Amino acid sequence: MAEDAFELLTIVVNELKVNKTLTQLSLRAIRISDGGEALAEALKVNHTLTKLVLEHNQISDTGGEALARALKINITLTQLDLSRNQMSNRGGEALAGALKVNHTLTKLDLSYNQISDGGGEALAEALKVNHTLTQLNLTYNKMSNRGGEALAEALKVNHSLTKLDLSNNEISDGGGEALADALKVNHSLTKLDLSYNQISDGGGEALAEALKVNHTLTQRFWVFD
Repeated sequence: MAEDAFELLTIVVNELKVNKTLTQLSLRAIRISDGGEALAEALKVNHTLTKLVLEHNQISDTGGEALARALKINITLTQLDLSRNQMSNRGGEALAGALKVNHTLTKLDLSYNQISDGGGEALAEALKVNHTLTQLNLTYNKMSNRGGEALAEALKVNHSLTKLDLSNNEISDGGGEALADALKVNHSLTKLDLSYNQISDGGGEALAEALKVNHTLTQRFWVFD
């Protein structure tokens, strides 16, 4: 972490521990790296912040795990943006664990990370028991059919998620067909993006059939390469 970024983060962390008015904080692209651990400690005692943007900060799994621990304690944060960082399955699995016990977060952005099927499966398990998350962004990760199928199973029992972005992953027909089956019974999802995966005619036809019986999905995107 650069010296100026470290100084800024130190000020922010100290302020968050005592501040009682700040509700939104954006720290985009200041390369805080695993300085996210210090920020996570502040979140454990802060009771006012509702939105935190940490986009493009080189946060790795270590920082993701620290933030996950904070989410198990924090009861005010509703929006967390961790897009364009360097988290893989370890960070994704830790955040999934937090979602099982967190009852306030409604929007989670994990786009442009390196989360693959293990992280996708963990997030799917979390969605089976989480009743507050409404938006999950996983575009530009590394999930294939295993992750897609696991998320499909979660959608069959989840009643809170309204927007799910799985575009630009590696999901093929098996995952597409599983998601199509989920759409036949899910009544909460209003937006699903599957664009730029590896779904071909078979998966596309299954999704088209699902739309004949699904009456809640109003925004669907599946432009296939």
